[in-house]
Amino acid sequence: MIENFIAKLRNDTFLTLETTPMHEPTFEPIIQKIKMYDLDKKVDGFSTTDNPLARLKYSALFGALKLQTTFNKPVITTMSMRDRNKVALQSDLLGANEHQLRTILCLTGDPASASDQPSLKGVFEGNSTLLLDIIKCFNAGMDYSGKPFETQPQSIYPFTVCNAHANVPKNLMKKMVTKIKHGAVGIITQPVYSQENAKMLLELLKNAKAELKEDPNNTQLILGFFPIVRLRTAQFLAAHVPGIHVPSEWMEKLGKAKKISEEEERKVGFELSMKTFKELKKIHPKIHIMSANNFKIVSDILS
Repeated sequence: MIENFIAKLRNDTFLTLETTPMHEPTFEPIIQKIKMYDLDKKVDGFSTTDNPLARLKYSALFGALKLQTTFNKPVITTMSMRDRNKVALQSDLLGANEHQLRTILCLTGDPASASDQPSLKGVFEGNSTLLLDIIKCFNAGMDYSGKPFETQPQSIYPFTVCNAHANVPKNLMKKMVTKIKHGAVGIITQPVYSQENAKMLLELLKNAKAELKEDPNNTQLILGFFPIVRLRTAQFLAAHVPGIHVPSEWMEKLGKAKKISEEEERKVGFELSMKTFKELKKIHPKIHIMSANNFKIVSDILS
């Protein structure tokens, strides 16, 4: 299952859906929503987030295991450097390996200062490249200290992330070079909202691979996409989430629609989102959909 998933990433169309575990002792409501909209039949796999903004949620690993077991679809499991030292990172990877959780999204993690938990301290023994390096060691049959395992771990496929926009695009390319060097099989971007943005990112990855003399098939770009149906969402993403560019056209059209009615605002936002999603698929049919668990809008777009 996992190897077919990676082969699809490298050679075919590829579509994954992000899930965000809740601040609850159960993952079942997310499972039920996915079933309600038959989303498991519309995507190639899922992902689970790992306490975004350092706010307490259900475990990304256990959520991924439940998704993968329920739907028999691969899950990209997020692991944040913020919450684990080298022992905990490797221990989680060992347990995940036996349960076929072998596609790992390596994140540095949001700062502990953003947390909803009192006096939280981040661990941060390194950034996401440390986790990429740990995975390289596991794939070579040893832990990060160089001590070999008696049983060879099953292959782990690391994913990572990058911004979708920068004032100096060459800086984005440098980050791509680092991620490729450390073995990422997929780079998931922040949400993309224009053909020009998508083409720029693809060109940057192509140049990064050329600089490293890498096989063009080795590391794939996966365009992030977050449907926008409210002006306030567009404004929040543009103003508060680094590395995202929401075109002024979106702001203008959503602003005019909002003055008419909430229903019109949603209709215009959906039309813009649908049009952009179709355009992105034509340019590069490898997409990761984020929706803050708004699975109805995902279903509407995929339908």
